[in-house]
Amino acid sequence: MKNVFFALLIVVATLNAAFAGEPTKKSTKAPEITFTEMEHDYGTIDQGADGGFVFEFTNTGKEPLVINNVRTSCGCTVPDWSREPVSKNKKGRVKVNYNTNIQGSFTKTITVESNASNNPVVLRIKGTVTPKNSN
Repeated sequence: MKNVFFALLIVVATLNAAFAGEPTKKSTKAPEITFTEMEHDYGTIDQGADGGFVFEFTNTGKEPLVINNVRTSCGCTVPDWSREPVSKNKKGRVKVNYNTNIQGSFTKTITVESNASNNPVVLRIKGTVTPKNSN
């Protein structure tokens, strides 16, 4: 009985050493999402102005890039994105539309989830919405 326990202990220790020895490596063939800019500053804009902006990206990896989901930090920002796989060296987009009927300063995040090696990517928009001049 003692020998069985000792043998089992050696097997567990060996398996633990084998699997814990080296960290998981990222695939060199994986897609990688590279945005032309990570933050957009609307500056000061009038209430009711166009709150749309398009973040462009390139798949700088070797496999097709698929965006699984885009989440925003609040319901005041609505995302739309490229739904088809983006091939190597091809471009795609993530469009956001901020509700400019809300006055005041804002900073919002857009989280892009994909099959890229650098997943997820967090984008930001910011600005200040002022009352529209009624001259």
